[in-house]
Amino acid sequence: QVQLVESGGGLVQPGGTLNLSCVASGSHFSFGDMGWYRQPPGKQRELVAEVPRGRMPKYGDSVKGRFTISRDNTKNTVTLLADYVLPEDTAEYYCNVKGWTTIAPMTYREYWGKGTLVTVSS
Repeated sequence: QVQLVESGGGLVQPGGTLNLSCVASGSHFSFGDMGWYRQPPGKQRELVAEVPRGRMPKYGDSVKGRFTISRDNTKNTVTLLADYVLPEDTAEYYCNVKGWTTIAPMTYREYWGKGTLVTVSS
């Protein structure tokens, strides 16, 4: 079992910065993709950014050039930074990890955090 603890979020002014962090913990699990998704009010959940282990990150079209994702494999953390948020960035943000269990039978699993609300408003 993997637990995800998110931090950051809250009220941010338009044009301001955003810093979200997620710490993953658990045993017998090899972390693959780590990332962030979001669900704006009344809309479907969408990819914000994801960073596969050992590969380049990928971003949703609406955040390219404004958001940066990074991960620390030694601490199993994934961080999302935004240097210019917009009102349309208002959403519940969810940490997401995918990977394989390391004990037989090895299975591919996906875990979600509980979410943290980000509201961009003046």
